[in-house]
Amino acid sequence: MIYHVAAGKRWAEALATGFFETDSLAAEGFIHASRQHQVKGVLERYYPNQTGLVLLHIDESKLTAPLKYEWATSVNEEFPHIFGRINTDAVLQITPI
Repeated sequence: MIYHVAAGKRWAEALATGFFETDSLAAEGFIHASRQHQVKGVLERYYPNQTGLVLLHIDESKLTAPLKYEWATSVNEEFPHIFGRINTDAVLQITPI
């Protein structure tokens, strides 16, 4: 299982289209994701004081886009990166943050 922090509004839009994508997909070529133990740090670094967020619980075996683990030098950890849209049927659970 991997995780992605998203704006609830963007997730609602994804349900209508069948896929979820982020600005980072266009800018960097992938969607950032995390392992469970990394979520807290991601929230602290990139989403302080933001509301309306949800945590997508993603079954990586159901992704239709390639998944690759890559080293993030900024925090010295390996993170999962999704190189394409997230198909909504790969998201098994949504947790409000």
